[in-house]
Amino acid sequence: MSKPMSIKDHAKPKNVVKIRLKKGDLVMLLSGKNKGKTGKISATHPSLNKVTVEGLNIVKKHIKPNRQNPQGGIISITKPIDVSKVGIVDPSTKKPTRIGYKFNAKNEKVRVYKSSGKEIK
Repeated sequence: MSKPMSIKDHAKPKNVVKIRLKKGDLVMLLSGKNKGKTGKISATHPSLNKVTVEGLNIVKKHIKPNRQNPQGGIISITKPIDVSKVGIVDPSTKKPTRIGYKFNAKNEKVRVYKSSGKEIK
């Protein structure tokens, strides 16, 4: 018989892939109500396969009164969004594209835009 799964086993994501996006990259939303909007990545969450993009996926959160916020109220926060729903913006075409890897002249591994083949700065 197999052993029963613990609560920790259920919390782990199933398909963890390497996130090729980095903090500071300009990305465009590929789907959802804000499709086509762009923003910079403010944080990456590799274990969740998500990234946080400034100005996108903003939700309202109700806060109870506490010491830091004695009034309480409703605040807007930016929630993480799935990596598959964003694409890095190629500056030459201003369109979203995928990321590949190549070795440059100094034999260093660098990120490149798949559509144009140019190196990502």
